[in-house]
Amino acid sequence: MQTLYCVIGDFSQRDKVVYKRTFLRLKDGGTLGLDFTPVDDGDMPPETPIVVVMHGLTGGSHESYVRAILAPACRPVSQGGLGYRAVVVNFRGCAGVPITSPQLYSAGHTDDLRQAMFYISNRFPGAPRLGLSFSLGANVMTRYIAEEGDRCHLKSACVLACPWNLTANTQKLSSTYIGRHVYSRGMGQNLVNVLKKHVASLSRDPEHDVAKAAVLTSSFSRPTIEMFDQAFTRIGGGSSPPWPFASASDYYEYASSHKVLGDVRIPFLSISAADDPVVQEVPMDAKGNEWVVMVLTPNGGHLGWFESDDAWGQVKRWVSKPALEWLRATAEDIVRDEPDHEVLQEIDGFLTEVGVERLGCRTVDKELIIVGTEGEAGMMAGL
Repeated sequence: MQTLYCVIGDFSQRDKVVYKRTFLRLKDGGTLGLDFTPVDDGDMPPETPIVVVMHGLTGGSHESYVRAILAPACRPVSQGGLGYRAVVVNFRGCAGVPITSPQLYSAGHTDDLRQAMFYISNRFPGAPRLGLSFSLGANVMTRYIAEEGDRCHLKSACVLACPWNLTANTQKLSSTYIGRHVYSRGMGQNLVNVLKKHVASLSRDPEHDVAKAAVLTSSFSRPTIEMFDQAFTRIGGGSSPPWPFASASDYYEYASSHKVLGDVRIPFLSISAADDPVVQEVPMDAKGNEWVVMVLTPNGGHLGWFESDDAWGQVKRWVSKPALEWLRATAEDIVRDEPDHEVLQEIDGFLTEVGVERLGCRTVDKELIIVGTEGEAGMMAGL
């Protein structure tokens, strides 16, 4: 029921957040949308912690589960908030971000977050950078953190409703009628709706494999998420190598984050719910990693965690409280030596990092003010 309420509930009057969007052009020609809040941060000290957010499957900075935590995190201390900055990294093609290269996004492609971190780290070099991520974005962030190891640009992370073992959780989701025909097909249709908005951009070269996959998959009606991934994500969800994959199963095996938990080297909190229909298998042993804290709540659904609010008939997300406590504690109470990051440098107009010069980003001369409660038409929210 909590998962359904994520979709049908009206959260437009709660936790209002206003963002200023910066567009990043990546070396491969792709574009990311980075939404910063608060908009007027000129008086904030440069060492103010900044929360780096990754949203769920087809969401963006407008999602209610994002705002439920960012609104109090970025509220001034004088008004009961943490007084932090935040930035939401919107995936290619999501939340109004244009597609400018033949690639979308996926649970296993971490280079877009990596390049966003170049920019964020360079812009706020003295600020603790705190990860916060949801569902698909949690999988991406977990993999990024594990891949970076001791040199991660994030000081800590809190991930919510991470799908972990993509193979097992996709199979379990499809094993029930509601799971397959409501949630899986709902998420699959969301992905088709994203694809339809960008099929022209993805198919500029009609002979490209991604173009062919985009044209075919955009014609689907209510596919399961596995059907969508088989038709498109395994081909257009990331860069080569390792894309394309022979099958959705091969993509799931590559992209699953449960198997890399042992490589995490920053304070890491995972919150999942035992009644989540989308994520039914959670690695509670944390692969024996002492950096990782795994929490499994009895209830909460997928990105729900609702409780009654003081106002009659209203609900709020109680999970914001432990998430905020973790962010504050890891930003202000935990003392760690600054990791020995590789040097960030500008080459041919792109900000890059020594050792991964194949990656890089630059800002596009365009900024937008984004009202965080305004979602995209035709999209099932909350997933």
